[in-house]
Amino acid sequence: MVKTVVADETQLKSIEDSLFQSGSAPLSAQVGLVIGKLSATSDRGQVYALIPTPPTDGGDPACSLRSEGGGGGRDEKKKGGSKKPSNEAAQSVVIDADWVAEHARQVSRMLLGGINVVGIYIWASEASFKATSTAIFSLVIKGVAQAAPWYDTQFDERLLIHISYAPRRWACRICNWASGSLRPCDLKLSKVVASLQEFRCMYNFEVRLPIGQTSSPDHNSFKNVVTKGINHISKKLQTAKALMNGNLVEEDLSLSTEGPCNLELLLPFEIESNPEESSLEDVAGLVLFSGSVCASAYLGPRESVSQAVSDLKGDIITSLRSRLDLMLDEAEGEDLAGGDVQSDKLICQLNFPELKKDYQISFPRRVMVPWTDGLYVCDYLQPSETFEDTKDRCKEMMSMEGTMDTSAIIEIESQSEPTTVKSFWEVVSGADSPIQNHLKKRDSSSNAQINSRKSDGSNILFIVAFFVLIIATVIALRKY
Repeated sequence: MVKTVVADETQLKSIEDSLFQSGSAPLSAQVGLVIGKLSATSDRGQVYALIPTPPTDGGDPACSLRSEGGGGGRDEKKKGGSKKPSNEAAQSVVIDADWVAEHARQVSRMLLGGINVVGIYIWASEASFKATSTAIFSLVIKGVAQAAPWYDTQFDERLLIHISYAPRRWACRICNWASGSLRPCDLKLSKVVASLQEFRCMYNFEVRLPIGQTSSPDHNSFKNVVTKGINHISKKLQTAKALMNGNLVEEDLSLSTEGPCNLELLLPFEIESNPEESSLEDVAGLVLFSGSVCASAYLGPRESVSQAVSDLKGDIITSLRSRLDLMLDEAEGEDLAGGDVQSDKLICQLNFPELKKDYQISFPRRVMVPWTDGLYVCDYLQPSETFEDTKDRCKEMMSMEGTMDTSAIIEIESQSEPTTVKSFWEVVSGADSPIQNHLKKRDSSSNAQINSRKSDGSNILFIVAFFVLIIATVIALRKY
């Protein structure tokens, strides 16, 4: 249970100043995401940044004020943008919950290990905040929690930070989104971001996924097959150990270096690499799911190195799932636009058992983008995208204002290895099939053994005949 929240002083002061200095007509209300870290095993939460939710596709704000008399969501703007309108006490906060949840889903894909969307913040007067039902805030927080779930945890607590401009003060509450309850907690300011330690590792994987002939089309869909492979990787990572500077990471291992720390994951030995057994008669094809993930995670000063290992594992799985989601989202958008079903953008509609030749699918590649105070966020580029697309997404989703230099973007995965689909007959009897090569080698070996035996037999007969001839000659000479 979280009792105290420590927020980064620099980040919170920066967004507070930007809200109060937002022009001649200050915003009447605003909603955004709280970025930080909460844990069920600690009573101390951390807040690293606040990110405002952008306007909707129609240009409407995600948060506004509404009078009880139904005057709409922008009464203050009609009255000249005064900071204290006369009917403020009758106004309540209105939030587009679906849009905020979608913003949380997009932002969570860009965060690295150890950093999550941990709640929402509300910029509104004290009167407007109190005039709003707590059920509204609980509903928004529930949508955010479900749209941006944390890896391998069922922790139900999220943060609700209220920034009041009349009077000017901060307040923090803990919301249990499962029950809808709210309770106050202490909010302290400190230099949190500067104390974070970065951890990195490179994870290489290769999973072979058999495609069944008798399975339903939904079971053999692109989404289900790749999800099966990701779940298999997640299961393997649960028992993986880590090495740091040649030492096995234990619970009490302390840090002795500054700057990024490189870890190496040690995976358990597996006799059978397939995630599920399949008989030869039932196999229609094979999906080779392989590639590399450059994972990163951030660790707080009071956390153990083993927590960094757990966060790195979570970053690997979250990265793979995010890439799959991006491909499915793009395919769905192309489908609604009437795209070609046979194009690479509609790979989710492929029926794997019907493929008669190799089919390769490239996943989006990961790039690192400098964010704030030495921290990085990530983005995923499709084969046709450039750093300019990353720049646009960072400005929209992460509110990274100002001039963003694309040369500072780090491309850690130059080219993602494609997922390869092979038909059953190509695997068994194709020219480059490993099974056929094995059979050829076995046949060649057998023929060599037979020829060798024939040659050995001929040599023995020749030697025997030679000795018989010599003996006969010697006996004949003795008679004479």
